[in-house]
Amino acid sequence: MAVTMAEPTHEQFYRIKRLPPYVFAEVNRMKAEMRARGRDIIDFGMGNPDMDTPAHIVEKLIETVRKPRTHRYSASRGIPGLRRAQAGYYARRFGVELDPETEVIATLGSKEGLANLAMAITAPGDVVLVPNPSYPIHPYGFMIAGGTLRHVPMLNESGHFDPEAYMRGLDRAVRHSVPAPVAVVVNFPSNPTAQVCDLDFYAELVAFARRHGLWVLSDLAYAEIYFDGPPPPSILQVPGAREVAVEFTSLSKTYSMPGWRMGFAVGNRRLIEALARIKSYLDYGAFTPIQVAAAAALNGPDDCIAAIRATYRARRDVLIEAMGRAGWAIPAPPATMFAWAPVPAPFDRLGSMAFAKILLTEAGVAVSPGVGFGEYGEGHVRLGLVENEHRIRQAARNVRRVLQNAEAILARHRDAMGDAA
Repeated sequence: MAVTMAEPTHEQFYRIKRLPPYVFAEVNRMKAEMRARGRDIIDFGMGNPDMDTPAHIVEKLIETVRKPRTHRYSASRGIPGLRRAQAGYYARRFGVELDPETEVIATLGSKEGLANLAMAITAPGDVVLVPNPSYPIHPYGFMIAGGTLRHVPMLNESGHFDPEAYMRGLDRAVRHSVPAPVAVVVNFPSNPTAQVCDLDFYAELVAFARRHGLWVLSDLAYAEIYFDGPPPPSILQVPGAREVAVEFTSLSKTYSMPGWRMGFAVGNRRLIEALARIKSYLDYGAFTPIQVAAAAALNGPDDCIAAIRATYRARRDVLIEAMGRAGWAIPAPPATMFAWAPVPAPFDRLGSMAFAKILLTEAGVAVSPGVGFGEYGEGHVRLGLVENEHRIRQAARNVRRVLQNAEAILARHRDAMGDAA
């Protein structure tokens, strides 16, 4: 007699149910379908560095991978030489002395580190203060861990980061949150808005966190991708910061190593130990040859960093100039590999998602809708500086045609929406 096996009848899994629909999925689906039909897409949508990893780093990987003993399990915290190299980077770049044994841990990219630290320190219902708009892992790492989010507006009405206004927002969030928040996330230079901050802001934030018993998680992934003004600081430069703060960095952008998945968390010993304990159950660290090559990157020459930065600067300048001539005024980002652009009139009333779809179908240009980074990102789109200058100029010519034919395009859009309804 055949036995019929029934699937479990539970509703959607708890943690999945807590996550909102992935806003970028629709644009990504459209992009894939258009490419499958042979359409050329100029893709500013994903922040995926396209430049070659510097040769000396690749050579170190090849050299190390030829040694069979490096194919064994590695160290979850990161091999000692890599942790020393990261401590050396902080000493040179920020004047911050770190203990490689207790204040540095290697992560599988900064995203994994943020998510696993959220799992380590968050109890169900804990309130966490997150910027909005923000990179999705900043809020949703805590949501996956069972936390409750309190969004703090990142930008003022003019679209800029105002430290005083932001601190007032944090103060309101603390006063009106029950239970009291346990942590605050900051990200400068910011993804997606490209805004920057100075040490005075960090000093005020550290004092605020110490006063209210908050942990501070600082994401400094774009520390070396800056164009205007001084190099971005580290929160750990503030006296007393290590009592409350941990900071995440990544080699993905600095050395154009995104697929290598190598990042770090440094700072407060208690937080580093909590992350190390979680990771000890989950992974054996990155492949040892990758860690050795990452140490070579950190200990090696800085001219490759300057060259990568110069490439992004040149692309930024071409993007701002070419799109401006096309009729789309985009503020020049002072840092990061992104531009945060207002949806141009007359498309602004449609919202960022609809505009992103129009730009994709009408111009063959992919961007990320701002609403995907939080409700306060609505009205903007993010453009990654991940196409060469020739492709950027071509995109601007395509955008010009969209803006010049806006009335007809909007009419077709209204007709399509009417048919769908």
